[in-house]
Amino acid sequence: MTDDTRSGILRVALELFASLGYHATSVREIAERLNLTKTAVLYHFPSKKDILATLAEPMLADMEAAVEAANGIEGSDFRRKRWVVIEGLLDVWLRHRFLMRMNTQDLALGADRPTFERFRDTAMMAEHFIAGPDADLAGQVRAVQAFAMLSDPVVMFADLPADLIRPAVLAGVERLLGETAPGRVTGAATDLDVGSPSDLQAGLASDLRAGSAEEVRVEPPVRVQAGASSGASLAPTRPPGRRRGRPGAMSPDMIETARRMHATGEHTAADISRALGVSRATVYRHLSDD
Repeated sequence: MTDDTRSGILRVALELFASLGYHATSVREIAERLNLTKTAVLYHFPSKKDILATLAEPMLADMEAAVEAANGIEGSDFRRKRWVVIEGLLDVWLRHRFLMRMNTQDLALGADRPTFERFRDTAMMAEHFIAGPDADLAGQVRAVQAFAMLSDPVVMFADLPADLIRPAVLAGVERLLGETAPGRVTGAATDLDVGSPSDLQAGLASDLRAGSAEEVRVEPPVRVQAGASSGASLAPTRPPGRRRGRPGAMSPDMIETARRMHATGEHTAADISRALGVSRATVYRHLSDD
């Protein structure tokens, strides 16, 4: 029963921290949600910071393991080490994406000093591997940007399946760094084969028949302000309500991401439109340009 109580406290705490914010959530609120006394919660976790530290521990350990995996590669293959860190950290963010989303409310991970210091130190080591040993200032800046690119999209699209988010994030990092991840085949079905215009038009017609002949209503995308070099993000904001009409134009990066996602054959136009925050009609229009 004790283990069940601890698990329940952690589960409810994560939910409340994510919805209300760490600082705005009290131990009493956690206890009341579980029909426990405040004393019962404090029996398992002496303070709210102990709850936060326990929630963060698996993610921090996974981060450190991802960096250590690169550190364990012998020799001077710095490109391989870079991508071991990049893909390893991306998998960590995906595995702990709801904890990361909790952090966007009020930078909760900074509330517990030891937790923050572990996150910061691991982030700096990761950025060093991404930059490489001889990077100039521009290269170091790109490494910090790449680190942030691994976490921010995962937070924004935390409710989407991990296998939908992962290739889109990697495609963006590859574009930033100007290189392809080792082992990824270029020029194959994973890159540019987006299908014939007739296939795309048939799919669009099917989508419109399933809904209506007008433009699909689009939910405005979540906007997340850039965080510091540690990859942390400020709270996301979403304009209230829904809007109707022509969707905003897709940027070149969004078009490239849409093409890569479609080319895998694993994502529908609806998946891509949700990920990019545009209508399916807009997705089809840009894919059919080829």
